[in-house]
Amino acid sequence: MDPPHRAPLDLSHHFSRSVRSRKQSSIKDFYKFFSIPGIGNLAGGLPHQSFFPYDTLEAATALPQRFTPTPDHAGASAATDPTPTRTLVPKVSPTEDALRKIDLSTALQYGTAQGYPPLFSFLHAFTRDNLHPDVPYAGGPDIILTCGNTDGFDKALQVFSDEWSAEKDWVRDRQGILVEEFAYMNAIQAAAPRGLQIVPVAMDGEGMRDRGPGGLRDVLENWDQSKGRRPHLMYTVTLGQNPTSGTLSTERRAALYRLCQEHDVVIVEDEPYWYLQYPSAAASEEARAEGAHLHGATPGHVAPRKSSGYPFLDSLEPSYLSIDTDGRVVRLDTFSKTFAPGCRVGWITAQPAVVERVLRITEVSTQQPSGFAQSMIAEILMGPATGDDTGRGGDRDGSGWGVAGYVRWLAGLRGEYERRMQTMCSILEDGRYTMRSSPGGAEAANGNGSGADAMTAWSVVDKVQMYDFVWPRAGMFVWVELKLATHPLAGTLDRQKLSHALWLHLTTKPYLVLVAPALIFCPTDEVREARGPDFFRLCFAAVEEDEVRSTSHRFVAAFNSFWAKKDAREIEEKVQAAAAEGCTQM
Repeated sequence: MDPPHRAPLDLSHHFSRSVRSRKQSSIKDFYKFFSIPGIGNLAGGLPHQSFFPYDTLEAATALPQRFTPTPDHAGASAATDPTPTRTLVPKVSPTEDALRKIDLSTALQYGTAQGYPPLFSFLHAFTRDNLHPDVPYAGGPDIILTCGNTDGFDKALQVFSDEWSAEKDWVRDRQGILVEEFAYMNAIQAAAPRGLQIVPVAMDGEGMRDRGPGGLRDVLENWDQSKGRRPHLMYTVTLGQNPTSGTLSTERRAALYRLCQEHDVVIVEDEPYWYLQYPSAAASEEARAEGAHLHGATPGHVAPRKSSGYPFLDSLEPSYLSIDTDGRVVRLDTFSKTFAPGCRVGWITAQPAVVERVLRITEVSTQQPSGFAQSMIAEILMGPATGDDTGRGGDRDGSGWGVAGYVRWLAGLRGEYERRMQTMCSILEDGRYTMRSSPGGAEAANGNGSGADAMTAWSVVDKVQMYDFVWPRAGMFVWVELKLATHPLAGTLDRQKLSHALWLHLTTKPYLVLVAPALIFCPTDEVREARGPDFFRLCFAAVEEDEVRSTSHRFVAAFNSFWAKKDAREIEEKVQAAAAEGCTQM
């Protein structure tokens, strides 16, 4: 029998000065009295619902069986149904239970900062019972809704970091944040203006490294105090990392967590791609190593200690929360990749004391996500509570999807993205090498061949690698490493110029391919200089499946034609012309 869980650690010593001083909103605290049956509410400054210019909110919506899951051990039915149904949020629901009452009269009114009560209640149960059923601290985590993960991260920064200014503060007081060597730049651009020192940690194919030069242990144990305080905050995307698509193994995750325990680091885990984990990628990598192609096989997976109740969720690599005995993990989830980015709805999962501080921030800032988005998501997932409710949920009979339907939707989405990943990566796999011929034979080698002797010269055909990549085990991206040293002009032009010229070449006819250069994901100038020219990020999610195929073929063709270029002056002129027009990689 497992020992009883202990309470999460008190992290208040990491709270910022401003968040420590925040008090409960007196106005928001007043809202609890509004729900007393029969109360004559003359206190709240609320517009009356009859003046809302919306009588219903309706949409044709997908059934959870729209897409085909990946054929693996996740146990999801392969049956599909592409036809839409009709979801409707009524003006007024007769339901009295605030946790089941989904209507515009409540969704479009001022509300509590935790989030719209029906959606909050669904996500609270889903998070604790299904996503993270085995969080190892007493009482388990709490949640609060956000306006997406960017908003969630901004609030985490407000909780755990003080603003710092070089003009008025001592260097010794400057705080820092640990990030991956290549990072999602919106997060970096949110942290940097607060004066936080951005501290990159070295990466490999999995993601952040725990050991070795530049790894987390090296960074923390050899911290230079003259730069400021050793970082106590980490921002990380561990599954389908943006931009590298790296996916941490359970063993690596545990090693990194132990280091965070040793050095008292709070982990902000941003996981928008968590559901998009690809069982076939490991088998494809293994097939490459064996010199053959094999697609669709499924690697083994260690089941969680406590089942979520759904094989698909159990098949996913677990969150940091699954080993968070201290309560030092703040996880960010979002509907941006599972419903739509424009919903601007997500949620934070963390120990209750941290969530309470986020609540205090939310009360006087965003207050809660849009009522339109929250009510429509809630109606799709939950449906009406009673038969006399005129609302319609997201299932064909008017009920909600429920947890089972939502999990089926997630499995179908994963299947769609995994097939696109396989399409792109199969083409890239076949195109990694080009053939280069060079003169050979004794006469050609000595430069003495002439006349009939020249006929005996022969050519050497070399197999030259132009790029490499790791099959992504999660996410939406393929991280392509450029083998610029094999280009014919590598000894004449520096890699920065070659990389930029290649990027420009991809955008020209007949190729017309736009990729994201690694330069825009470098969190510091040092990383940008050292490794920025060496990678491109490709996204297989944003275009139709047929376009994934055709664009991938054009990508390979562009590399082949670029590797055939031997005129340095031509490349120099094109780069200069592009610069004159303001066309740079950022």
